[in-house]
Amino acid sequence: MDRDDRTFPQQSKRDFLKIVLGGGFLAWLGAVMYPVFAYLKPPVQGEVEVRSVKAGKVKDIEKESGAIVRFGNKPVILIRTSAGEFRAFGATCTHLDCTVQFRKDLGVIWCACHNGKYDLNGRQVAGPPPRPLNEFRVVVQGEDVFISKQA
Repeated sequence: MDRDDRTFPQQSKRDFLKIVLGGGFLAWLGAVMYPVFAYLKPPVQGEVEVRSVKAGKVKDIEKESGAIVRFGNKPVILIRTSAGEFRAFGATCTHLDCTVQFRKDLGVIWCACHNGKYDLNGRQVAGPPPRPLNEFRVVVQGEDVFISKQA
């Protein structure tokens, strides 16, 4: 028997043990890390079905102002113009989903992320937004202001 014949089985046993131990270690690492990553990933929340929300009282909403209102789990911006009209739009910019705000000094709805601007009808007028804001219906019943989805 050659010397090479005697070392060959020894070497393949070592290689086999390295593979088995390495595979076992990788399996253990996966078993430990999977729950950690699963815990850190936020759960998917279903869409809350909301038809209408009360935004406030007419007397509490100043002219030429804007406020963010929660509509289910999405923000809506309610604007009262200088003429006293109410308008509501989805407060999520159509560019990269940043929250927009009313800028009284510019007279526009403004997105701070990339300086996107919308007029008070929700149409994009400057910056990168590709389309207008989603419009909501505003209904005034007595002294209360309600926001609802467009039919």
